[in-house]
Amino acid sequence: MTGHEQVVARVFGLYERFGTSDYIGEPVSQIEHMSQAAELAMAEGFDDEVVLAAFFHDIGHLCAEGAENMGGFGVVSHERLGADYLREAGFSERMAQLVEYHVQAKRYLTLREPGYFDRLSEASRRTLEYQGGVMTEAEADVFERDPLCAVSLRMRQWDELAKERAVPVMDLAVLKRKAEVLLLAE
Repeated sequence: MTGHEQVVARVFGLYERFGTSDYIGEPVSQIEHMSQAAELAMAEGFDDEVVLAAFFHDIGHLCAEGAENMGGFGVVSHERLGADYLREAGFSERMAQLVEYHVQAKRYLTLREPGYFDRLSEASRRTLEYQGGVMTEAEADVFERDPLCAVSLRMRQWDELAKERAVPVMDLAVLKRKAEVLLLAE
């Protein structure tokens, strides 16, 4: 097994071990949520880094054993912990930043999109305060200038949509192949 194959086996192993656990107050499991997010990215024709970022966006809940908890709704700073885990595994900075930014996108949208907060699930509303709360105008202005802002906002929308019951989990071999190709390119 090559080094890249070992990394892919280790990262996807988190989903094999913990993926069937409850997705923190939502009607789907972790693996169902991640799979649906990746499928939404693929359906819209996004590149493999974005597809994998959509799949990995909540990996911080799985890779951070013993981390501080958000009142029963997952791991505090899961977006940063997940991004750091992916960086250490050898994935691109762009992918890591997209994982990290999915929480910033939620904070941004609660400020700039009327009615967004009301559409959030109860779990997402409860975790918002742990995640820094609604963005300030100054923070939002800075976030808008980031080249990854638009795709981060799209990823956040997939995150919200990826909570449908009874949707079969995609073939993870497809994502594993994408991950191996990206690691070889790094």
